[in-house]
Parts: sequence; structure tokens; C-alpha cells
Amino acid sequence: MSAEAADREAVSGSRPCTPPQTSWFEFLLDPSLLEQHLQSPHPDPSPVQLIIQFLEQASKPSVNEQNQVQPPVDNRRNRTLKLMALKVAAHLRWDLNMLEKGLTIPVLNMLLNELLCVSHVPPGVKHVDLDLSTLPPTTAMAVLIYNRWAIRTIVLSSFPEKQTKPGPHQLNMMNLVQQEKELMENILSVLREQATDSITVLERALNIKKDFYIHTLRTLDLLAADPSTANGETESSTAGLHISADHLHCQVHYDLGGIYFQQGCSETSVYEKAREHFRMARELLTKLDFSASLCCLDEQRLAGYWSACRTLTGTSDPNESQHTPYGQISIFMRNHNYGALIEAFIRDNVTFSLPNSFRHSIQLELLHKLQQGDKALEEVCHKLCVCNAVRDALEGGVPCVSFHQLLLNPSKNTISFLLEVCTRSLDKEHLSETSKRKMALFIKTVCDRLEDVSLAFMVSSHKLFNELLQDEEKKILMEQLRKSSAAVNLSAKQLPSFYDIPVSASVNISQLEQQLILSLDARHIRQILIELHGMAERPFWRVNSKWEVPVDYVNVILAIKDNLTRDLVYVLMAKGLHCISIKDFVHARQLFTACLELVTEFSPKLRQVMLNELLLMEVRGHEAGAAEGNMERPPSDLVSRVRGYLEMRIHDLPLRQIVGEECVVFMLNWRENEYLTLQVPQSLVNNNPYIKLGQLIASTCKELPGPKESRRTAKELWEVVVQICSVSSQHKRTNEGRVSLLKQRESSLGILPRSKFMTFMKKLREPLVLTTLISLFVRLHSIVRDDIVNEVTAEHISIWPSSLANLQSVDVEAVVVTLKELVNYALTLNPNNQSWLCTQADIYFVTNQYSAAMHYYLQAGTVCSDYFTKPVPPDVYTDQVLKRMIKCCSLLNCHTQVAVLCQFLREVDYMTAFKALQEQNSHDSMDSFYDYIWDVTILEYLTCILFNSLRSENAPARFQIKAIGQTELNSSNPEEVLQLAAQKRKKKFLQAMAKLYF
Repeated sequence: MSAEAADREAVSGSRPCTPPQTSWFEFLLDPSLLEQHLQSPHPDPSPVQLIIQFLEQASKPSVNEQNQVQPPVDNRRNRTLKLMALKVAAHLRWDLNMLEKGLTIPVLNMLLNELLCVSHVPPGVKHVDLDLSTLPPTTAMAVLIYNRWAIRTIVLSSFPEKQTKPGPHQLNMMNLVQQEKELMENILSVLREQATDSITVLERALNIKKDFYIHTLRTLDLLAADPSTANGETESSTAGLHISADHLHCQVHYDLGGIYFQQGCSETSVYEKAREHFRMARELLTKLDFSASLCCLDEQRLAGYWSACRTLTGTSDPNESQHTPYGQISIFMRNHNYGALIEAFIRDNVTFSLPNSFRHSIQLELLHKLQQGDKALEEVCHKLCVCNAVRDALEGGVPCVSFHQLLLNPSKNTISFLLEVCTRSLDKEHLSETSKRKMALFIKTVCDRLEDVSLAFMVSSHKLFNELLQDEEKKILMEQLRKSSAAVNLSAKQLPSFYDIPVSASVNISQLEQQLILSLDARHIRQILIELHGMAERPFWRVNSKWEVPVDYVNVILAIKDNLTRDLVYVLMAKGLHCISIKDFVHARQLFTACLELVTEFSPKLRQVMLNELLLMEVRGHEAGAAEGNMERPPSDLVSRVRGYLEMRIHDLPLRQIVGEECVVFMLNWRENEYLTLQVPQSLVNNNPYIKLGQLIASTCKELPGPKESRRTAKELWEVVVQICSVSSQHKRTNEGRVSLLKQRESSLGILPRSKFMTFMKKLREPLVLTTLISLFVRLHSIVRDDIVNEVTAEHISIWPSSLANLQSVDVEAVVVTLKELVNYALTLNPNNQSWLCTQADIYFVTNQYSAAMHYYLQAGTVCSDYFTKPVPPDVYTDQVLKRMIKCCSLLNCHTQVAVLCQFLREVDYMTAFKALQEQNSHDSMDSFYDYIWDVTILEYLTCILFNSLRSENAPARFQIKAIGQTELNSSNPEEVLQLAAQKRKKKFLQAMAKLYF
């Protein structure tokens, strides 16, 4: 071999060579290639990709000589491609789980319709009219697979699914997505219309006891060779994949249970049917082996369905409950039989039947009841805590914090119960050395943790202590107990000063570290650190990886030269910040005050840091009280300190942006707009984006009552928010030199990321501030969506610009999501704000969620009319709002409601009302709404329709004649009488609508 050839060999052998992907047309050229490809370990393309490619090529439209698009040609090539798609599905054993996961609804619909065709299902005949017992096995099975897929698809389509939205530069992709969505909706519409027939077909299949056969690659090859005889061979049951009747019935029961469960949302009695089908599926599942048959059954989902059905129908199987650990625990909890519950937990320490997470959840549930005032549960909670701690130890885990807290001051009964549980939790018949060692370590830990020497001796005198611990361990522990019994507990002495703390008796480092983690007492923390530094010189601020100090302060604290002081400052601050995060402001104040006392003598910089953190704690504490309903204004001292922070001009001082953010939120929430606008130093505004945002928001709110031309700051705020919601495009250059779009990212030019901006807004409570921000995002939303007909409305919308210079840079999805989150948050603060309710209703309207839109339109009317006992103000129910309510009802097929609402308009819309009354398929209770019609013209038209219709047997028509004859509706009445009659019907109608949509 030459040197050049050797170099080529080395280069080619230095990296793996990926085999080229097989193209779809190669399978047309070589029919034997398909089966070889499918038998390979990792075929590329995969089977589902092959199905997509084959059907996509077979369904491509053709173009004639006049350039007109024609349907796909029915030729040999296309028939072969469809047959190969079926062969791939046969290779997958017609597993609907796999097919549904990899194929879209239109593709799978095409595939299964082709299966019906090749299986000689009579065309043009409804499946419900076929007698499956007389059909050939493969034909009947094709019908069953199709109808199973139909109801499974209906169920799956009812699950919520996040829609992927193309960006602004992907208009062609958007059109394709829209076309596919429309096609899928059309297919789903047909499947839903035929749902009753599909259910009937599957119900009848449960009565068929014979076995079935489904097409395989071999039978499909026979079809390709001679279609006239291939199905005859499967009729004689000599070919095809064998499906036993029990396997099929199990799957059909599961699928029928799923569709009935989905229908139970509208008719709860259907849950009984679902439960019965799931019961049958479970029974069949226990005696069947699915490894060699058609299987699309999700056992975990079946268990979930079964549990849900039993809960919804209020039924239970006593035999099952008695034989399942979960059932037993559920019965004990329901009957408050806590003694039996504790016994079950002790037995489970041997059997390990219950997951540890479930056991701890039971403990937490009872602890929650205890905290709510049920003092009788205190002993039960202690005993469950002990049981779970022993279980944790046997699994090699660490007992939970609640157990360590229990050992701080245990009673004699608690220790006695603990020893009893330890004894009973060891499986005497199958006791392994591992279990012995784990239990020994647990008992040793308990003995170490007990401060009461008498209780420690109680543990050490127990037989488990002598049986499980080694002689050396027992000797060391007994020596420690003797020393502890003779030592003076100096830590119990009351100390007047934070610094005047003596060192306690020598103890184990790990024990001290554990106490350091648990303690919230500043003096105790300092004492522990003194003892630790006396034993070892290492950074003890690293003991707990969850202790976190803001990165702005880390360098300043770690620069402290004295190691003990450094550790103490770090731990006190970390624990104080943790207490604030869990709203334990009492301990946080104590820890921060101690830290302030410590740093005041040696570091003015850290002193100001602690003052800032104390300010942040007090601001958060006051805001937490306001969030719980305490709207008392903050004390003047706190307001002055917040102002002092915002005016601070100390150089080289580490400042956390969160302090500025909370101070700005505080000032905005308590309407200190004048101060934010005029007195905050410009240097702080430039360095902290939250302060800049607060200043712009305050200025905009202050200028709202002024003339439009004076709203310069509104434009500045607009530009800042638009920049936050913008995206920047990242490009890369291809090998040919072209620049292509790679991805879009959140713009780095905004003063802060959108997520942080959203967090900032969700801390605001002042209604005017929230209304201003909502109106900004509503205007931005209208511009980026560019849909004049379906615009969202809000107050003060005129103060914002009406156009954008660079529309393509704005992240449409970010604007939509932010608006929705902001309005949802605002309504959690005040669910009765009429303006926010109307905005929320408009959001649902423009996103085609019409039932939710009606809910909020009606709620907006409710809050400003005392539940419709007074007329709704015309500026709330404007013609635009009423027309949107009419459209919502129309699209919900509530046409009688449409006719009634048409009367609410300033000019009655007779054309829409007449068209609505002509609709035959109305989903509202039509007759019950006729009484709310007061317009005589509509009443006359309705009476005429009812006389000429058989839908109500003329009873409503007679009712309408009586309604027209009411004296209060006589057109000759004075205007006041007619208005009174209309108002009375408006009130009753809107109250009836509120009951429907609330």
C-alpha cells in the first residue's frame, strides 16, 4: 500500500461512516427490500416515517396539460405505495399506540381507510349495518380496528394540547399548519358524528366469541399477487395474525371505557358504563398474555381510569380494598381508625408494600389537620413520624427533619414506642446482615441525638442495642453517656449579650454541624461555630449546600479575614434570607439584627448591606400583610427608609436589584407616584432597571388625567416594554456563503428579561398601575395581531402609539402570553373589576373560547348591576360587547339566546334574530327562553315558525300567542310601560344566563 493510500485509509477509518438513508422509491424498484429494511435493528427511515413517505407520495395531486390540479391518479405505482404503507403497519402488528404516536390524524385516517379497502369492507355501507359475525375474519378485524381508532381519537382530541405557533417569518409554514389543522378538524367532526355508530359496532363485537385474524406482510403480498383469492385464504383462517376473542374483548372494553369516561363529563351516569368496561378489561388482563398478540393497552392508564371511576360513581370493591395496602389505608383514614393505621405502617416496615412517598404524604395530611386545630392528632403524628423514620433507616435513607425535631424534646412514651417499632420492624425469619447494620446505625444515631441522658440510657439498655451494635460501638457510646451525665449544660444559661457565650462540652463534629443546620437562634449558632472552629479549621459556611447568599454580597463576606466571623456572617445572612422566603419574618428579624450588631464594629459597608436587607424584609412583611387583606398604610418611618434607599449615593456598595425592585413596587402600590417621578436620583435610575420602570409607570399614571399631548412618558414606557417583548434573530453563514436564519432569541437590548418583567408586574397591587399596564399590552396585542374586527378592549388605550416601527422584531407569542398572565393576575387581586373582566372576556373571545368569554361578559355585567337587579350601564354592555355575546352564543349553537340578545342592541337586529330562530339544531333549552322575548315583531315571527314546525308539537306556539297577548307588551302602551316590561325580562334573562355560564 502506498503512503498516500495509507493516509486515506487512516482518515476514513478515524471517524464512523453513517450509512445513507434509504429513499422511498428504492422500495418500489426492489419489493424485497422493504422486509429486509424492517427487520434491521435500527431502520432509517423508521417504520412510521416510511408510512408517512409512502402515503404522501401516493396522495400527491397531479397537474394536467392545462395546469389544473387533479386528484391523485389511481395507477399501479400509487396502489403499490399504499400497499407498502399497509405492510409497514402490519410489521408493527397494527399497534395503535405506536401508530397514534408517530402519525397525524389525517395520515392515520388515510392508512386505515386503505385497510378497509383492501380487506373488502363493503363500500358505501355503514359499519353499524354490517354483521361482523358473518364477515371474513380479516374484514371484521379491519372494521374493528378502524372503529377502535375512531373512538380513541375522539378521546385523545379532548385532552388539552399546547399549540406550536410559527414565528413571523414563517408565513408559508403557518398556511400549511392551518390547512392541516382544518383537515384534522374535518376528520374529527366526522368521527364525532359517527361516534354512536362506532360504539355500537364495538359493543356488538363483545358478543362474538370466535377468534379473529388481521393482515400480515404475507397476506398483503397475496393481495398484491391476486386480490381476488387472497382474502379467501384468510377466510379459511390459514393466514394472518391470530387474535383471540379474549384479547380483542379486553382491548375493546378498555377503549369503550375510555369513550364513556370522556362522555361522563356531560352526563355523570355514563361513568357507570365506563366503570363496568374497565372492570371487564382488568379481569381479562389478569389472565391474558399480550406478548404474542395485538396490544394497545396502557395498564397504568387503566389503573388510573379504574380508580377515577370508583371515586366518581361512589362505589368500591370491599374485597379489593381488603387485599390492597392502599385500600386498607384509605379505609383507616376515612374511618379515623388511627390505631389500625399505625399498626399497618409498622407491618409495612417489614413488607415494604407501600411507597415511602405515600407514607410521608399520609403523615403530612394528618400534620395539616393538626395545624388546623385538631389537637387529638398530635400523638398520632408523632407515632407516624417514628414509623416513617424507621422505614427511612431500613431503606438506607436519612430520617426527615420532623423526626430530628421530635428528638429535641421527646417524652419517655415516645422513646418506648420507637424501640417497639424498631423491634417489630425487623423480619425475624429473613433478617439480613444489611438490615441489622442499618438498624444498628439508626439506634446509634438516636442515642447520639438524645440530650436527656436518662432517655439515652433507656435506649442503651434495650436488647436491640446489645444485639445489633458491635462491642466497640457500645463501649464508645456508653463512655459518651457517662461524660454527658457528669457535664454541666452551659448552653442552657441565660446570656445577656450576643458575644458573651461560653463553650459547651465537647461533642461530635457531625452532631454540631447538624445542630448548626437546624438552629435558628443566633446565639446558639455562634456557640456552635466557636466549638466547630475549636475542633477543626475549615470553612463551615459550606456545611449546607442550600445556604445561599446573594452573589452581590459573597465577595464582601468572604473577604473577612477572621474565619469565625466570616462563617458567622455568612450563616446568619443565609438563614435570615431563607426565613424571609418562607415568610418567617420573626426569625429573619432576629438573625439580621444579630448580624447587624456583629458587622457594625468592623465594616461600614456590610452594615449598610444589613440595613438594606432589613429594609427589604420589612417591605416584604408589610406587602405580605397587604396581600392578606391588611390595607393599613405603612408607617411613615418605613416610607422614609424606602425613600432613603432610593436616594442613596454611597459608592462601591454592593446593591441587590431585588431591593430596588421591592422598594419600587412598595412605592407604586402605596401611590407614591409624585416621589418616584421627581426625587429619585438619575444615577440610580440608570443602574437599576426596576427603578427606571417604576419611574416611567409612576409618571404615566400621574399624567393620565392630563391632555393627550402631555403624555410623553407614556411613549417612553411603551418603547421600553416593546423592547422587552422583542426578539433578536441569530444568523449563520452556510457553505455556499448565504446567510440563513438559525433561531430567534429574546432581545438582549431590553432593560430586563421578559420573565423578570412578568415577576415584577405580579408584585403590583395598585389598580391604576395594573390598569395602565393592561391597557399597554392590549394596544400592543392589537397591533401585533392586526385584526381590527377582533380587538381586545381596555381603559386608557388611547394614550399609547397606534403603530410600531419594527413590527417583525416583536415576539407575538410573548405579547399574548404576557397579556393573559397579567389579566389573570389582576383578577386574582380583584375579581370584581369590571374593566378587567371585560378585557378577560375579549381575550377569550379573540382566542375562540366562547363559553369562557360569555362567563366573563356576564360577570362584568353582574358586578356593576348587583347581579342584574339594576340595569347594566350602557358603557359596559356596549353594542360591541353585545354583538360579541351574540356571536359567542351563535357559535355555541345557543340560537334562542342569540334571538333574545338581539333585542338588547340599540337598534334591534331582526335579521340575526330571525335567522337564529330558524335554526333546527339549538343546544339551549329553547322553550324556556321564549318567555324573555319582549319585542312584538320577534314574537310574531317566532309564533309563525312554531306553527309551521313539528319540532314542538305546537305547544310553544300556543304559548307565544298567549305571550303576544300580554297587555304590558301592547305597542300602544306608554314608553315607560314598555321599558319596564323590557327591563323585567332583561333582568330575568341575564340572571338565567349567569346560572348557565357561572
